[in-house]
Amino acid sequence: MNVIDAIAHTMKAEGVDILFAYPVNPLIEAAAKLDIRTVIVRQERIGLHMADAYSRLSSGDKIGVFCMQHGPGAENAFGGIAQAHSESVPILVIPAGYPRRLAHYYPNFNSTMNMQHITKWAEPITMGKAVPEIMRRAFFQLRNGRPGPVMIEVPLDVMNEEVPDNWQYIPSFSAKTAPAPNDLAAAAQVLAEAKNPVIYAGQGVHYAKAWDQLKSLAEAWNIPVTTSIEGKSAFPENHPLSLGSGGRANPRPVKQFLNEADVILGIGVSFALTAFGVSMPKGKTIIHATLDPMDLNKDVPAQHGLIGDAKLTLQALSTAMEGHSKAPAAARAKVPERIAQIRAEWMSEWLPKLTNNDAPINPYRVVAELDRIVDKDKVVITHDAGSPRDQTTPFWQATSPLSYIGWGKTTQLGYGLGLAMGAKLAEPDKLCINVWGDAAIGFTGMDFETAVRENIPILSILFNNFSMAIEIPIMQVSTEKYRSTDISGNYADMAKAFGGYGERITDPNDIVAALKRGIAATQNGQPALLEFITDKEITISNE
Repeated sequence: MNVIDAIAHTMKAEGVDILFAYPVNPLIEAAAKLDIRTVIVRQERIGLHMADAYSRLSSGDKIGVFCMQHGPGAENAFGGIAQAHSESVPILVIPAGYPRRLAHYYPNFNSTMNMQHITKWAEPITMGKAVPEIMRRAFFQLRNGRPGPVMIEVPLDVMNEEVPDNWQYIPSFSAKTAPAPNDLAAAAQVLAEAKNPVIYAGQGVHYAKAWDQLKSLAEAWNIPVTTSIEGKSAFPENHPLSLGSGGRANPRPVKQFLNEADVILGIGVSFALTAFGVSMPKGKTIIHATLDPMDLNKDVPAQHGLIGDAKLTLQALSTAMEGHSKAPAAARAKVPERIAQIRAEWMSEWLPKLTNNDAPINPYRVVAELDRIVDKDKVVITHDAGSPRDQTTPFWQATSPLSYIGWGKTTQLGYGLGLAMGAKLAEPDKLCINVWGDAAIGFTGMDFETAVRENIPILSILFNNFSMAIEIPIMQVSTEKYRSTDISGNYADMAKAFGGYGERITDPNDIVAALKRGIAATQNGQPALLEFITDKEITISNE
């Protein structure tokens, strides 16, 4: 068996059932021979984004895999790998590589050298007999510790080398860690005795599938919960203790309760400082529960650190708190009532935008109507960078785990389309939606054709205001100077030309009916793109 066939057999043994790819890489044919579905994309970044969502929607149980050609293919993939690294997503990337005699020779692009800073693990296969151990290392890294992309480079002259006849691959396993007992005891006492604690939950809760444990702790001790954008949907946002999700834009209860908190428990979060997240207020007692010790005291000083899997940590923390008085929790009996009051006041202020019936259409109105009509137990939604992210996050109520793919650290335009397609392949029975703008579609819009060709019926919601609107009011310059930011296009017609369902909506009275038509198209197996002609809305909820 040669190297390429051995890699394909390893993937099959690890439960990989889809290979996302851009030609040319012999692994595509090798995977197809083993009935691993191949999904061919129009550009490398989309394939990586699809693999990204595929891994996230399975909480890392199934690994998204992407392969591409050497040289320009690997170069084009750089941004997608960097995005997965930033968002801590386990994907396996398998680029071809230049022959070994040229691999380190300028100007040839060496993936191992150039991608080692945006991957968790990067390694070349330099000889056929090394395949079993290299693939074992790769999948173990993917299934253990802090999630992140792993890259295996396969030089062209190695691909047809033989692997030893007696090789045997044993699939990897996942080993969990839990916090030290003394650390737990100290954190449990602080949290139990806190007057105004808040739980800040992140993506680690999803990977650990710790949703029930998070809910149990919050309810038992009457602690309000907010989430990072990546953690959104880890706690049901229709729960009386939910503050909503905090990003650059957030519901009012998020910042108000964080500012009033005396103790903040961060669970499954990095507390990374980013322009697109909520900054932790100073002067608080921080309990930082994370899988990765590198997160501790990196950006936010913590007084207590709990290292381990989020589910094991929450279980152990709940047990350690059992012997403590619940008097502080009882004193917070009216917290749900206060959350509801603050949210109601905040929503009343935003109601004019959420119910706006003027043309051009207000994007907040579209988000509100979509949130109202879909079945929340059968939906996965994601957003793009910039305005669509900030307009969707606060007002979309996520009620089921993994129903929302959140992100926002490096914020690549065009990310949402691939995420929605990858989500649909992972959850074929769910309505999978991406919300994006006319700037983002310029980056990855051609891959709507991939959705049509590969029979991936997603619902794509496009806000078209014919400009990169956020630049003009921020820069406070004349539109003459920034005329180049005025962009145009009929994207509904583009979708129809590709063979999908496309509709342009200009009348606010048609919003609901159009959404229902788009959803019906996806139910009939057709990708749908609804292009809403919107105003240049720049206001966000950041209080």
